[in-house]
Amino acid sequence: MTTLSAPLEARGTAARSGLLLAALAAPAAMGVSGPSLALPEAARALAVTPAAAAWLMTAFGLGMAVGTPLLSATAGRRNGAAGVVRAAAALVALGALLTLLAPGLPLAIAGRALEAAGAAGLNVAAFQLAGRDRTGRTPGLVAIGSAAGGTVGLFAGAAVAGALGWRAALVLPLLSLLTLRPVLRLASEARADEAGADDAQAGEPTRGEPTGGAPTGSAPTRGEPTGSESTGGEPTRGDGTPRTPASSLPLDILRDRRFLAAAALMLALSTVNFGLMYAAPRRVAALTGWGPVETGAFASVAALAGALLSWQLVRAAPSLGPARLRAVLALGSAVALVLAVSAPWPVAVLVGSGTSALVTAGGQGLLTGAAAGGLPAARQGLAIGLFNLTFLIGVAAGPALAAFADQTVQFI
Repeated sequence: MTTLSAPLEARGTAARSGLLLAALAAPAAMGVSGPSLALPEAARALAVTPAAAAWLMTAFGLGMAVGTPLLSATAGRRNGAAGVVRAAAALVALGALLTLLAPGLPLAIAGRALEAAGAAGLNVAAFQLAGRDRTGRTPGLVAIGSAAGGTVGLFAGAAVAGALGWRAALVLPLLSLLTLRPVLRLASEARADEAGADDAQAGEPTRGEPTGGAPTGSAPTRGEPTGSESTGGEPTRGDGTPRTPASSLPLDILRDRRFLAAAALMLALSTVNFGLMYAAPRRVAALTGWGPVETGAFASVAALAGALLSWQLVRAAPSLGPARLRAVLALGSAVALVLAVSAPWPVAVLVGSGTSALVTAGGQGLLTGAAAGGLPAARQGLAIGLFNLTFLIGVAAGPALAAFADQTVQFI
C-alpha cells in the first residue's frame, strides 16, 4: 500500500506545485499582451502617435530580456529562487506604481520596463523551481500557465481598460503578487532540499575510501589531493569530476549542442507567437469590424484553447522522441504563421493564433528539460535562465517585427 501510494503522493505534490507556479507566471505574462488593444486609447490620452504608444509593449519585452540575466546573476546567485522572487516582486510593484502615476509617455515606458524586469524574474523563478521535476510535467504546467496568461491578457487588458481606464491594462502583472507567500514557502523548501542533498553528497565516502576510516572533517592524508586539488588544479566534485566555477562565463553551456538546438527553436517559436499576438487581433478586427473587447475575447479564446491543448503535446512527447518533437514544433509554428498572415477568413486567422500558442506553450515546457538535460547539475539553473532569455528575446522581437512588417506593407 505504501509503495503504491508514494508515487501517487509525489505526483499530486508535483501537480500542486505546478499549478502554484503557473499562477505565478500567468499574470506576469499578461503584461506582454494586456496593452495590445488598449494602445489606441493610450495614444490619445498621452497625445502621441500610435507608433510611439507601441513602445509601451516594446519596452516590456526589452525589460523582460534584461531582467532575466540581471536578477539571475544578482539575487538568484546569493539567495536562489527565493531571492529572485523577492527582488522581482519589488520591481513589479515599483514599476506598476510608476506606470500608474506617470504624467507622460517616457515615464510610463520606464515604469513598464521596471515592471517587465520583475515579471521576467518571476517567470525565471517559476521555471527554476519547476525544473526540479525531470519528467517535464511541472515545467509543462508552468509553460501552459504562462501561455494562458499571455493569451487571456488580450481580453483582460481590453476589458480592464474599458472599465478602469487604459493604465489598468498596463499593470496586470501585479496579480502575480497574490501568490507571493506560498511561492516563497515553496522556494524555501526547495533550497532546504538542495542543501540536504549537498550535505549527503559531501558525507559520502569517495571510491576506494574505507567507511570506517577517519571521521568527517579530519585532515587528508599527506600527499592525498583534496577536493580542490584535482589533476591540473581544477576543482572537483565528490566523484572526482571537474566542477565548473559558479562565477565563470557560461561558455560550457553555449557550446552544448543540445542547449543550442533547444534555444534556437524556442527563439523561433516565441518570435512567431508574440508577433501573432500583436498582429492577429488586428487582422481579425480588420476582417470583421469588431471592437477591442470583442476582438480580444475571440483572440483570447483561440489562443487559450491552443495553450491548454498543448498539455496533450506534453503527454505525447515521450512517444514522439526528440527529433520528431522538434519537427512537430517547427512545422506547427510555420503553419500558424502562414494561416494568421495570409488567410482571408477570421476563423483561419484565429486557428493560426491558437496553433502558435499550442506549439509555443508545449515547446517551452518540453525544451526546458532538453536545454539543461546534458549539463552538470550545478549548471542547469543557469542554463534554464539562459534558455528563458531566448524565449524573452522572442517576446520583445515578435511585436517589433510585426509592427515593422505592418508599416512596410502599408508603405508599399
